Amino acid sequence: MRDIRFPIFLAAGVCAAMTAGAQEVMNGPGPARRPILVNSDMAVLEAGEARKDLNCTVTPEKPVLGLDLKFHAGYTMTIPVKELEGAGQRLVILFRVAPPKGEAVYFNQYVRVPPITEGPGEVMLNGSFDVGEGEYHVDWLARDTGGRYCSFNWDAEAALAPRDKQVTPAVAAGWIGETEDEKFQAEPPPEHKAEAAPLSVKVLMNFAPERPESAEVSPQDRLGLISILRNLMRNPRIGKISLVTFNLDQQRVLYRQDFENQIDFPALGRALKSLKLGTIDASQLGNRKGGAEFLLTVARNEMANRDLEGLIFVGPKSLIGSSVPEEELKAMGQPVYPIFYMNYIPDPAAAPWRDAIGKMVKFFRGREFTISGPRDLWNAVSEAVDRMSKFQQTRSAAVSGGN
Repeated sequence: MRDIRFPIFLAAGVCAAMTAGAQEVMNGPGPARRPILVNSDMAVLEAGEARKDLNCTVTPEKPVLGLDLKFHAGYTMTIPVKELEGAGQRLVILFRVAPPKGEAVYFNQYVRVPPITEGPGEVMLNGSFDVGEGEYHVDWLARDTGGRYCSFNWDAEAALAPRDKQVTPAVAAGWIGETEDEKFQAEPPPEHKAEAAPLSVKVLMNFAPERPESAEVSPQDRLGLISILRNLMRNPRIGKISLVTFNLDQQRVLYRQDFENQIDFPALGRALKSLKLGTIDASQLGNRKGGAEFLLTVARNEMANRDLEGLIFVGPKSLIGSSVPEEELKAMGQPVYPIFYMNYIPDPAAAPWRDAIGKMVKFFRGREFTISGPRDLWNAVSEAVDRMSKFQQTRSAAVSGGN
């Protein structure tokens, strides 16, 4: 079990911590993989009634579509501190999520409670799971060492908002699974549309935190940036992807992959472990234009390939000391293929200005997209692919005509 720290918030303002294993799917023997449960636990789940032998309150969270294009659902459990006082114990949390048709999926979680003396306040624990579109019923229970139960059940519906109907979720309707951090897990390449030639696309990703002062790339930022890559790779019109990952602040290329039909996410994850934020090479301190010079070098080297259908920059706002001079960009020449910038920023109002990459893309008459939610991502990928497809058709027609 992976350890996760959950805070205990007390009314007096004191904060302690409990250690819990993450929610994990329970599998059992047989084709249905239904787990074998303790008789009393199964009886509580089957009863479908709310119990408060162990006094707690459960607040369900409505399924919300994330940037990874999965619906994230869950709950918050609140329990008075006095219910947990003593020399320490363990809470067992068990719940099952069932679609209208098909097998339910069972989850469990173990919470180690440290010794607690009597005092005011409450403990809050969060749990989560992922689903595809559809309706679900959740039966939930918590059991302490003394055999007391808190149980609850609710219905949840994962549905696209009316303005998101064009979005295709990443998992099928009725799918149920664990909520996972972005672990750079591999995935198979998509099936390409036979009626059109696949596109060759180059992606230049500035892998950096959304807040430049951060000493690490947070799980949210990592999920946002990698979700953009995954959605590009999943598009059936994109056949070959070349990926160059760099960090603009440290002026360093972190990973390079030549044209392949899928991105090697495990290799990318291993390469990104070498990124040490919060440090800078002493030789860079006196060069205020170093970031702009590095960006120009990357752009000059990677944009020289004229056999592309498109080039896409991906990253957060890059707040370097200066922009690439226009005379340097003019010397590169106007690229023949379309250029895009998928700018990941959870709160667009916090940084409404155009950054160095955005200015460069604008100079080359490219298109910048602000990515703050799943709809933004879906629309950006769809529009970019449409434009690259039109460019491919135009170039093919010109070649056929001898021009």
